[in-house]
Amino acid sequence: MVKQQRLTGLFFAALTLVLVFSFAPVSSDSNLILPAVHTASAQGPTPTPADPVWIAFDTARKALEEELEQNIRFVQQYTWAQVEFVDGISSCVTLEEDEQPEYLFFGYRFVITLLNGNQYEVRTSLDSTIYEICDGVTNTSVVAEEPVVAATSPDVAAPVTAPVGPGGLEVGGQVTGLFPETRNALNQAGMRWAKKQITNAVSFGDAVAFINEGHAAGYKVLLSVLGDIPSIMDPARQDDYAAYVGSLAEAGADGIECWNEPNIEREWPAGQINGGNYTQLLAKCYNAVKAKNPNTLVISGGPAPTGFFGAAGCNANGCNDDVFYQQMAQAGAANYMDCVGAHYNEGVVSPTLNSGDPRDNYGTRYYQSNLARVLSPFPGKQACFTELGYLTGEGYSGLPGGFAWAGDTSLAEHAQWLGEAVGIAKAAGNVRLLIVFNVDFKTFTDDPQAGFAIIRPDGACPACAQIRAAIG
Repeated sequence: MVKQQRLTGLFFAALTLVLVFSFAPVSSDSNLILPAVHTASAQGPTPTPADPVWIAFDTARKALEEELEQNIRFVQQYTWAQVEFVDGISSCVTLEEDEQPEYLFFGYRFVITLLNGNQYEVRTSLDSTIYEICDGVTNTSVVAEEPVVAATSPDVAAPVTAPVGPGGLEVGGQVTGLFPETRNALNQAGMRWAKKQITNAVSFGDAVAFINEGHAAGYKVLLSVLGDIPSIMDPARQDDYAAYVGSLAEAGADGIECWNEPNIEREWPAGQINGGNYTQLLAKCYNAVKAKNPNTLVISGGPAPTGFFGAAGCNANGCNDDVFYQQMAQAGAANYMDCVGAHYNEGVVSPTLNSGDPRDNYGTRYYQSNLARVLSPFPGKQACFTELGYLTGEGYSGLPGGFAWAGDTSLAEHAQWLGEAVGIAKAAGNVRLLIVFNVDFKTFTDDPQAGFAIIRPDGACPACAQIRAAIG
């Protein structure tokens, strides 16, 4: 049975993805984050109330004490890891008749060995509000059982230089242009990056003009660059694309995102969607950019966060983002990016939460579990959110039917949650760049992009103060 426990003082308790503990080395298993094994008569982790692992362990131990009706202050051994529960957190228990499973897919797995040798597995959500005492100790099938095999691809050239190491969080916004009102909002929010999405059909002169305009206004410039989608698997077209992004780097672009959402047929040729195939392009993009300007940040194309493609993970029209990341990792993508490109734009609850979405608890619904999908296959890498946004129809005449899921999100929540996401990313240290989607879009049709914008129809920017405060 799923137990729920509400704890106080956990506003930032779920900053879980990159935690530095002297006893917690990073795993070589791409599906685990920060596993740790401890022996001896110890009281578990050193009590550090602000640390989410300590909070989760304390929750697990107290739950086990209540279940066994005994004090468990000392243990013989315990292990912990942040994992993906492939079939949900409830998959390790026998449910009673009519009892519904809890479809929570990311959290902590603790295996606790008591002094008498008895061993128990307890699972918790990332925010420690949900826990589950398993029927017995499972094997590692709580993590993806078999890695997804990447498409066979020709050898790619070795990286011309090693990717850069971790850096502190920087924040920016996606813009349609650097208009006065756009610059005003960027400055109010304390953002120092301006992102624009282009294709390699855009004239080189126009792209360079945007770079120069951004620099003149005091911003770093990120260009998310698409190419000709139907022909992108042609090696000659890939070489053309690489030459174009290399020229942009030489012209001073501070960051290049190599493509956009390559896991769906809208952005990549149907029937050829695979993280291994995309890595061929990423490698060419990386080497072309770094050969021209080693200081330009290279970001892998952020996949569309989705579970649309079901249990199989992929079909001819696309791949779920987590499967796509695994395919990339196996194809060697970590060697060809400074940070892992990520998108998150479907949230309807605070980024401090890992449950409570009225739709379901699928991993892409929540900021933290979405980020776990990004980072799990790439130990040691930071994420770069090239799109992070919350949708609200407030100020407009309602949302179109395909976006009704955000109908209850208020403008105040939109502003608050953007600030919270920046604050969490800054505190956790696992995000290198966070680009807010978006600053100044005005289109509000079947694709209500203006509903994500921080500049609202009346010209105000409620989120600007929240973001600036979080940046500090």
